[in-house]
Amino acid sequence: MNQMNSSTAPSRAHAWPLVLCLVGVDYFSTLAYLPSMAVEAAGSLAPIAAAGVVLVTFVLALPIYWYVVGRSSDGRGATGLLEDLTPGWRGKMIVLTLLGFAAADFVITRSLSLADAAIHLIHNPHGQRLLERLPQTFLGEDPASWSWWERAASLVMAPQVAVTLGLSIVSFGLWQLIKNGLSRRMLWTTAVATVLYLGLVAIVVVSGIVYLGRHPEIISDELAVLRFDDGDAAASVSLGWRWEWVQIILWSFPQMALGLSGFEMLMTVAPQVAGNANDSPKHPRGRIRNTRKLMLTAAIIMSVYLVSAVTVTSMLAPRSALAPGGAAEHRALAYLAHGSPLANGEPGSALNPLFSHDFGDLFDLSTAFVLCLAGISVTLGLKNLLPHYLHRLGMEIGWAGKVGAILHLLNVIILVVTVVFHASPASLQWAYATSVLVLLAGAAIAASRDLFSRRPRTIRRVAGGSAAAIGAGLFLALTGITLLINHSGITIALAFVTAIVLSSFISRWIRSTELRFEGFDFANEHSQTRWRELSKRGPRVLAPHRPGLMSLADRRHALLRDYRLAADEAVLFVEVTLGDPSDFYQRPLMRVECEENVEVLRVSHCVSVAHVLAAICLEMCDDETPPPEIVFGWSNEAPLAANLNFLLLGEGNVPWMVRELVLNAGLPAHRQPRILIG
Repeated sequence: MNQMNSSTAPSRAHAWPLVLCLVGVDYFSTLAYLPSMAVEAAGSLAPIAAAGVVLVTFVLALPIYWYVVGRSSDGRGATGLLEDLTPGWRGKMIVLTLLGFAAADFVITRSLSLADAAIHLIHNPHGQRLLERLPQTFLGEDPASWSWWERAASLVMAPQVAVTLGLSIVSFGLWQLIKNGLSRRMLWTTAVATVLYLGLVAIVVVSGIVYLGRHPEIISDELAVLRFDDGDAAASVSLGWRWEWVQIILWSFPQMALGLSGFEMLMTVAPQVAGNANDSPKHPRGRIRNTRKLMLTAAIIMSVYLVSAVTVTSMLAPRSALAPGGAAEHRALAYLAHGSPLANGEPGSALNPLFSHDFGDLFDLSTAFVLCLAGISVTLGLKNLLPHYLHRLGMEIGWAGKVGAILHLLNVIILVVTVVFHASPASLQWAYATSVLVLLAGAAIAASRDLFSRRPRTIRRVAGGSAAAIGAGLFLALTGITLLINHSGITIALAFVTAIVLSSFISRWIRSTELRFEGFDFANEHSQTRWRELSKRGPRVLAPHRPGLMSLADRRHALLRDYRLAADEAVLFVEVTLGDPSDFYQRPLMRVECEENVEVLRVSHCVSVAHVLAAICLEMCDDETPPPEIVFGWSNEAPLAANLNFLLLGEGNVPWMVRELVLNAGLPAHRQPRILIG
């Protein structure tokens, strides 16, 4: 029940370097805007802040997901691992909460990436000339006199918002390419885009490093700033500057956490990674090993590029250009690629003679294309995870799953979020950081709980679980810092969580009269054989029995007396033991036994008493024997409490629900089982 169904399994697996490029368009694309965000957050300490992200990557994030992919390689990742560790409604609520943050991550990833793509296109000289030719506005000069539609139009007429919305609508067509699965052509497209983008970034970064090597005075000045050296020798050797480092790094980490955005979504594409031909479906060692290669390679590439890109831009780009509203804001590498003036006053061509508007045009187009592709791995994850979970838990209506209503709705939300946040990466980054940190904390909690729950409890597992718990605490603390700075992320995520939970329970209520029965499993061969006999030629009177109230023999005598049955009337008793009532579909385990000269069906692993009883009645209906009768006693439950107990706990309101399920089965009236209450 916890495994992904066949509809979510990939039709074809691919070599891990190709899947790496798929992840890369999301993970590596953050290099387009992260350097300027790092400088804005940490100033001269931006390279140290970037190094802090690398440290967290290799000390916490990578080991945690290294473990998670080994325990949940089917694409469910930490969400699935937490569900396995926490059964019942508590586990389902954890899953739905994490799915809400995953949905928020998807929306913000798309909105932020497209907003930054728009910035690269708008600041491009060709984009500037194109904007100058367009009419500036058709609205009145006095905003107080605007009508409601003019006020609404003003929200989308700003070039940044308009271009972002245009890119959003165009990029929605890309998702149609992966609507029915990921094609090899799409993978090669992402591979070419990723390799070209990383190649162009490498040219800019390496040119900057070579330039810094020829100008050691820039590095010396930067080091003096990093030590907060004001010329006082005593101050320069004190440890105070190190405490300043810690404070700035911690405060800037939420913004820098965008450099960790690829790990949770990497889990969702794990099923796309090819393994060995002899891999076990339950534990595919080859796929796990190749996914870990992908993960390690992605972390190494991102770490090298992040530290070097942040170092180069923080030392060479003018601070005025990196400041809010500056020419290099959210496009620091593109600023250098265009040959724009450096911080020391030299022209950008001093870095590399190639750097000019021609090279910058290529850089902008490559960056914008990668940013438009960003989110594909997130889309695949939601496409596989969200409908799968909601369907399996009875929380999605059939037609919605068939038309892909969830992803279409998320696309609409992307447009709304773009307008509400004015397509500003500076505003969207906080929501993005919140989602990333919560998902990282969820993975750390899942790894810690799983390690502590495994037996035997070795020193290695205890140490690993303790380290993961420390990581969870750190990520939750950083989430708290993010919320202190800006609460938009938690607002968006909780809105998603609330919408998912409410719509899910409404859907489950609507579908409560579905039989949701997938057949019986049997405890032994005798039970299976005897059930076949009973369902065809067994007793026609069934009676639910709750152990502990009275013996089976006494219960039989009471039924014969109360219902005026013949003394030799055979009665088949049914004892139902609930399993996890938060599940929707069920495949109960049946054991047929004889006790006190009375035959009894003992059925366990059930999600609903009423559905099991209805399924047994319907299984005993055929054209050769009279329909069965099932007899109930009156319940003392209040109607409202009975309904809530049925919906949440799988019991309560049993006679009425059995009758409803029998009526909905579509049998002719004379073939329907009879429901008696007395």
